[in-house]
Amino acid sequence: MSYALQLYTVRDAISRDLPGTIRRVAEIGFSQVEPYNFVATAKELGAALRENGLTAPSGHAPLLSQDQDGIFAAARELGIRTVIEPYIPAERWQDAEAIKATAAALNAAARKGAEYGVRVGYHNHAWELESIIDGRTALEYFTELLDPELVLEVDTYWVAVGGQDPVDILARLGDRVKFIHIKDGPLTADTKAQQPAGQGKVPVMDVIAAAQSLEVGVVEFDDYAGDIFEGITESLSFLTASGEGIKA
Repeated sequence: MSYALQLYTVRDAISRDLPGTIRRVAEIGFSQVEPYNFVATAKELGAALRENGLTAPSGHAPLLSQDQDGIFAAARELGIRTVIEPYIPAERWQDAEAIKATAAALNAAARKGAEYGVRVGYHNHAWELESIIDGRTALEYFTELLDPELVLEVDTYWVAVGGQDPVDILARLGDRVKFIHIKDGPLTADTKAQQPAGQGKVPVMDVIAAAQSLEVGVVEFDDYAGDIFEGITESLSFLTASGEGIKA
């Protein structure tokens, strides 16, 4: 298992200076990143990653609302092996039929992704855990409808905000979980209140240990009241010190 940075965390800096931001992320100690909406910036981003010795094992892209061929082609260009659908709105998690339709659409996207040698995954927010379908969280109900090759990226912070224990959820989802988002804070929807890993209410290392088939732990802040580069530095320092030898 290794650590990456979700580049959405530093989106403001990227909008001003993509190459300089990637260089700074590398200087902090990350060797992997998780790009978002990467189709338009694929060439510039790819050049910056190569220049700084970074790789992108996963990336976020709106597979169910944008051109999938374009997304998968850009992913292949960037060396992204897993493309993750990052956001399905809350209203589509409130009943079984809507969830079945989303699962079917993602299964179809996975079949197309396979043509490019790219795996497909899904990333949750809080509402997939708040909604209960047939006695299970909507996320678990949804997971049972996915084809075997699809994977999950569990945002462990939003699991907790959604009222569930991320350690329990990860145990129940089992080897379907290949990525997690690592973030910390007071477990509220106030994103600016998020904190570096180890400084909030999430038992971060217990959460990581619960993901038995984890490939990459992805550091992310949805937002941050302080200096974001200081925040990600503190997160990585905590993780590497606590994990003893787990690489960034």
